[in-house]
Formats: sequence, C-alpha cells, structure tokens
Amino acid sequence: QVRLVESGGGSVQAGGSLRLSCVASENTFTRDCMGWFRQAPGKEREGVAAMFPSIRSTYYTDSVKGRFTISRDDAKNTLYLQMDSLKPEDSAMYYCATDGPAGSCLQPEALRLYTYWGQGTQVTVSS
Repeated sequence: QVRLVESGGGSVQAGGSLRLSCVASENTFTRDCMGWFRQAPGKEREGVAAMFPSIRSTYYTDSVKGRFTISRDDAKNTLYLQMDSLKPEDSAMYYCATDGPAGSCLQPEALRLYTYWGQGTQVTVSS
C-alpha cells in the first residue's frame, strides 16, 4: 500500500520559512493533480498548492500566492512545499495528497478525489 510521509513542519516566527517534504513509498506521481492541503482547528481542510503535471500547471490559493512554491523530485518520489514569509494565519496541519483528479486540483469538491494522503505535519507561526 502506498504511504505518504510528510516532514519539515515546526514552529517559526512570522516572516520565517519552512520547507515541507512529502515522501511517497512508491511512485504515485501521475499526470493528475497532486498537492498540499491544510487544516486549522475548527476549520475545513483547504487546498494550498497543487500541480497538474499533464498541463505543466501549478495552482495556489490566493492567500499564499507569491509566498509558497510547490515542486517535486520524481527521482526521490518527493513533493515539496517551500513556505516563505510565513504568517500566523498559515498555522495548521499540512497534508500532502497524490493521485488526484484531472483538474480543479484545489477546489473543495476535489479533496475526496485524491487517493493517497499523508498523516500531516504541524506548522505553527507565532507573531
């Protein structure tokens, strides 16, 4: 069974940076959506960043545009999320997901279409 393991979370001050990694136990990087999601206490899980390899596109939720960058290393079966200029409102549990839908990668209705999910890594940003 495919496993996704996230790492790289932690506690930082506002303005700091973190790089999240998501290592897959085997290659789950298809041509369809893969991405990063987050969930803060009491809130719905939301899409943060995703890529759609078949059309070489990346997507970001508005609140992280210009600050976060999604990338992947196929040779290492690893998905990354570089997070810069972090804000307290970025605090959440971050999850990676792969083998998603063929489009609309970050839409709320797309979450249920991702096949594989990691267990999450906590990000806490203090002011």
